[in-house]
Amino acid sequence: MQQIRLMCVIAALTVSGMAMGQAPVAPTGPTGPAAEVQRSYAAQKGNILKSADKMPESDYQFKPTPDVRTYARVVNHVTEAQLRTCGAVNRTAAADLAKVPAETADKAAIVEALKASFAECDKAFATVTDANLGDMFEVFNGKRSRIGIMWGTVSHDNEQYATLALYLRLKGLVPPTSEK
Repeated sequence: MQQIRLMCVIAALTVSGMAMGQAPVAPTGPTGPAAEVQRSYAAQKGNILKSADKMPESDYQFKPTPDVRTYARVVNHVTEAQLRTCGAVNRTAAADLAKVPAETADKAAIVEALKASFAECDKAFATVTDANLGDMFEVFNGKRSRIGIMWGTVSHDNEQYATLALYLRLKGLVPPTSEK
Protein backbone atom coordinates (compact mmCIF):
# COMPACT_ATOMS: atom_id res chain seq x y z
CA MET A 1 0.00 0.00 0.00
CA GLN A 2 2.91 2.35 0.75
CA GLN A 3 4.23 1.76 -2.76
CA ILE A 4 0.86 2.72 -4.28
CA ARG A 5 0.74 5.88 -2.15
CA LEU A 6 4.25 6.82 -3.26
CA MET A 7 3.32 6.23 -6.90
CA CYS A 8 0.23 8.43 -6.47
CA VAL A 9 2.32 11.25 -4.99
CA ILE A 10 4.82 10.98 -7.84
CA ALA A 11 1.99 10.97 -10.38
CA ALA A 12 0.33 13.98 -8.77
CA LEU A 13 3.59 15.93 -8.81
CA THR A 14 4.23 14.95 -12.42
CA VAL A 15 0.70 15.86 -13.47
CA SER A 16 0.93 19.23 -11.76
CA GLY A 17 4.23 19.97 -13.45
CA MET A 18 6.02 20.52 -10.15
CA ALA A 19 8.29 17.54 -10.65
CA MET A 20 9.12 18.75 -14.14
CA GLY A 21 10.04 22.25 -12.99
CA GLN A 22 7.48 23.77 -15.33
CA ALA A 23 6.64 27.39 -14.79
CA PRO A 24 2.96 28.30 -14.61
CA VAL A 25 1.50 29.60 -17.84
CA ALA A 26 0.06 33.12 -17.71
CA PRO A 27 -3.70 33.04 -18.29
CA THR A 28 -5.16 34.48 -21.44
CA GLY A 29 -8.67 35.83 -21.76
CA PRO A 30 -10.87 36.90 -18.85
CA THR A 31 -9.32 37.16 -15.40
CA GLY A 32 -10.75 36.99 -11.91
CA PRO A 33 -11.83 34.15 -9.64
CA ALA A 34 -14.66 32.93 -11.89
CA ALA A 35 -12.41 32.78 -14.95
CA GLU A 36 -9.67 31.00 -12.98
CA VAL A 37 -11.93 28.18 -11.85
CA GLN A 38 -13.50 27.87 -15.31
CA ARG A 39 -10.05 27.55 -16.97
CA SER A 40 -8.94 24.96 -14.43
CA TYR A 41 -12.13 22.95 -14.92
CA ALA A 42 -11.72 23.02 -18.71
CA ALA A 43 -8.15 21.70 -18.41
CA GLN A 44 -9.17 18.86 -16.10
CA LYS A 45 -12.13 18.00 -18.31
CA GLY A 46 -9.83 17.57 -21.31
CA ASN A 47 -7.33 15.48 -19.35
CA ILE A 48 -9.95 13.14 -17.92
CA LEU A 49 -11.85 12.65 -21.19
CA LYS A 50 -8.62 11.94 -23.06
CA SER A 51 -7.55 9.48 -20.34
CA ALA A 52 -10.88 7.68 -20.50
CA ASP A 53 -10.54 7.41 -24.27
CA LYS A 54 -6.89 6.39 -24.19
CA MET A 55 -7.26 3.32 -21.95
CA PRO A 56 -8.23 0.30 -24.06
CA GLU A 57 -11.55 -1.29 -23.16
CA SER A 58 -9.73 -4.50 -22.26
CA ASP A 59 -7.95 -2.61 -19.46
CA TYR A 60 -10.96 -0.91 -17.89
CA GLN A 61 -11.00 -3.70 -15.28
CA PHE A 62 -7.29 -3.24 -14.54
CA LYS A 63 -6.24 -2.49 -10.99
CA PRO A 64 -2.59 -2.33 -9.92
CA THR A 65 -3.16 -4.32 -6.73
CA PRO A 66 -6.16 -6.18 -5.29
CA ASP A 67 -6.66 -3.39 -2.71
CA VAL A 68 -7.32 -0.55 -5.17
CA ARG A 69 -10.09 0.40 -7.56
CA THR A 70 -10.31 -0.65 -11.19
CA TYR A 71 -9.76 1.94 -13.88
CA ALA A 72 -13.50 1.80 -14.62
CA ARG A 73 -14.29 2.46 -10.96
CA VAL A 74 -12.07 5.55 -10.92
CA VAL A 75 -13.82 6.91 -14.02
CA ASN A 76 -17.22 6.14 -12.47
CA HIS A 77 -16.14 7.88 -9.27
CA VAL A 78 -15.45 11.07 -11.25
CA THR A 79 -18.88 10.71 -12.85
CA GLU A 80 -20.64 10.24 -9.51
CA ALA A 81 -18.89 13.16 -7.83
CA GLN A 82 -19.50 15.54 -10.72
CA LEU A 83 -23.16 14.63 -11.01
CA ARG A 84 -23.65 15.24 -7.33
CA THR A 85 -21.79 18.54 -7.04
CA CYS A 86 -22.69 20.10 -10.37
CA GLY A 87 -26.23 18.77 -10.10
CA ALA A 88 -26.53 20.62 -6.79
CA VAL A 89 -25.34 23.88 -8.35
CA ASN A 90 -27.76 23.39 -11.26
CA ARG A 91 -30.49 22.39 -8.81
CA THR A 92 -31.06 19.26 -10.91
CA ALA A 93 -33.19 16.69 -9.13
CA ALA A 94 -31.32 13.45 -8.43
CA ALA A 95 -33.89 11.53 -10.49
CA ASP A 96 -33.07 13.73 -13.49
CA LEU A 97 -29.31 13.16 -13.37
CA ALA A 98 -27.57 10.68 -15.65
CA LYS A 99 -27.22 7.19 -14.24
CA VAL A 100 -23.78 5.79 -13.47
CA PRO A 101 -23.25 2.33 -14.96
CA ALA A 102 -21.72 -0.57 -13.07
CA GLU A 103 -17.95 -0.62 -13.13
CA THR A 104 -18.24 -3.87 -15.09
CA ALA A 105 -20.15 -2.12 -17.90
CA ASP A 106 -18.44 -1.72 -21.23
CA LYS A 107 -16.16 1.25 -21.88
CA ALA A 108 -18.73 2.96 -24.12
CA ALA A 109 -21.35 3.05 -21.35
CA ILE A 110 -18.84 4.29 -18.76
CA VAL A 111 -17.53 7.04 -21.06
CA GLU A 112 -21.07 8.05 -22.04
CA ALA A 113 -21.95 8.56 -18.36
CA LEU A 114 -18.68 10.47 -17.82
CA LYS A 115 -19.56 12.78 -20.71
CA ALA A 116 -23.03 13.30 -19.23
CA SER A 117 -21.43 14.33 -15.93
CA PHE A 118 -19.22 16.80 -17.78
CA ALA A 119 -22.32 18.17 -19.54
CA GLU A 120 -23.89 18.75 -16.10
CA CYS A 121 -20.69 20.46 -14.94
CA ASP A 122 -20.43 22.52 -18.13
CA LYS A 123 -23.79 24.06 -17.19
CA ALA A 124 -22.71 24.63 -13.58
CA PHE A 125 -19.36 26.20 -14.48
CA ALA A 126 -21.01 28.42 -17.09
CA THR A 127 -23.09 30.02 -14.31
CA VAL A 128 -20.04 31.09 -12.29
CA THR A 129 -19.44 34.82 -12.15
CA ASP A 130 -17.34 36.90 -9.82
CA ALA A 131 -20.59 38.30 -8.40
CA ASN A 132 -22.19 34.96 -7.44
CA LEU A 133 -19.24 33.07 -5.91
CA GLY A 134 -20.78 33.26 -2.44
CA ASP A 135 -24.15 31.74 -3.39
CA MET A 136 -24.91 28.81 -1.09
CA PHE A 137 -26.10 25.32 -2.08
CA GLU A 138 -27.13 22.14 -0.28
CA VAL A 139 -24.60 19.43 -1.06
CA PHE A 140 -23.02 16.62 0.96
CA ASN A 141 -25.54 17.12 3.79
CA GLY A 142 -24.57 20.73 4.33
CA LYS A 143 -24.33 24.16 2.78
CA ARG A 144 -21.41 25.06 0.57
CA SER A 145 -20.59 28.14 -1.47
CA ARG A 146 -20.61 28.07 -5.25
CA ILE A 147 -16.86 28.77 -5.37
CA GLY A 148 -16.20 26.08 -2.76
CA ILE A 149 -18.12 23.53 -4.84
CA MET A 150 -16.48 24.60 -8.07
CA TRP A 151 -12.91 24.53 -6.71
CA GLY A 152 -13.71 21.30 -4.88
CA THR A 153 -14.79 19.75 -8.17
CA VAL A 154 -11.61 20.91 -9.92
CA SER A 155 -9.46 19.66 -7.05
CA HIS A 156 -11.20 16.28 -6.97
CA ASP A 157 -10.91 15.95 -10.76
CA ASN A 158 -7.20 16.73 -10.53
CA GLU A 159 -6.73 14.08 -7.87
CA GLN A 160 -8.61 11.49 -9.91
CA TYR A 161 -6.72 12.45 -13.07
CA ALA A 162 -3.47 11.69 -11.24
CA THR A 163 -4.81 8.21 -10.51
CA LEU A 164 -5.92 7.70 -14.12
CA ALA A 165 -2.51 8.92 -15.34
CA LEU A 166 -0.75 6.47 -13.04
CA TYR A 167 -2.89 3.57 -14.32
CA LEU A 168 -2.12 4.60 -17.91
CA ARG A 169 1.61 4.64 -17.13
CA LEU A 170 1.37 1.21 -15.51
CA LYS A 171 -0.12 -0.02 -18.80
CA GLY A 172 2.71 1.56 -20.80
CA LEU A 173 0.57 4.45 -22.08
CA VAL A 174 1.47 8.14 -21.99
CA PRO A 175 -1.00 10.31 -20.02
CA PRO A 176 -2.48 13.29 -21.89
CA THR A 177 -0.48 15.88 -19.90
CA SER A 178 2.77 14.15 -20.89
CA GLU A 179 2.06 13.89 -24.61
CA LYS A 180 4.37 15.85 -26.87
